[in-house]
Amino acid sequence: MESLLAHVQRKERDRLRVRRVDADEHPRLLEKFGVVNVPSLVLVIDRRVVARIDGRANMPQIEQLLEQYLPEPALT
Repeated sequence: MESLLAHVQRKERDRLRVRRVDADEHPRLLEKFGVVNVPSLVLVIDRRVVARIDGRANMPQIEQLLEQYLPEPALT
């Protein structure tokens, strides 16, 4: 999943920040965002969880999730 997150980070760098959290090192953060399963992908907007994918995710799942919540990328 690491390389997938790196790909998302590069592709969506203008629309979001990607952060990987080590569950063992940050159990309070997992509790704060309601993470029960590892791995999980959590989309946080304005410090609120708006969507999640529990378990392993693939690129089409992530793209579909992002389309629902993020503005269209700016045209350059």
